[in-house]
Amino acid sequence: MPTTTPDPRPLTGEPLSLDLLNTRWIADGALQDLLTGTDGLAVWLAANGLDGRFTADAATLRHVLRAREALKAAVDGAPASGAGAVPGEAATREAAIAEVDALLEHGRVRPTLTAEGPGERPEFADRAWGPAWLAARDYLRLLATAPGRIRGCAHEACVLHFFDTSRNGTRRWCSMAGCGNRAKASRHYARTKDA
Repeated sequence: MPTTTPDPRPLTGEPLSLDLLNTRWIADGALQDLLTGTDGLAVWLAANGLDGRFTADAATLRHVLRAREALKAAVDGAPASGAGAVPGEAATREAAIAEVDALLEHGRVRPTLTAEGPGERPEFADRAWGPAWLAARDYLRLLATAPGRIRGCAHEACVLHFFDTSRNGTRRWCSMAGCGNRAKASRHYARTKDA
């Protein structure tokens, strides 16, 4: 049965992998978490059109939480190499990559032929892994599309992520109405205080 509970998150509609990361957000200075139980999982599944395909049960929640941690480590992880890398960052990056790869072992893509032409269908030995696998697969798609446009909000008190679809690729905030305005107000206050 579809959930009728509203989605309380301040940022929705991002690609599946980033939308999963955005199940944690800051409100009134405190970290909020949509995925504290299967009711929150039902809200997230519905928000992403997955509620008709997957069940909001304990096993699915466990796998989705594992995917969220793996994706967070991969997205927020250390640079792969080069200047700026410090000892231990490479090992952390490799661990994040290995964890996302481990998630991907729980499903596969089956090529299909449809009336419209070639297609694909994901398959899972255990359907409880479906949402977690789809989120990990979506992250691979974003990496293949434009890895430099996977971003965390630039506001120091925000933990949200987004895929920058702006024409020039310079988006900095999860939302201009929220974090962008707070940053502008803070800069204005600092200028007027100094003057």
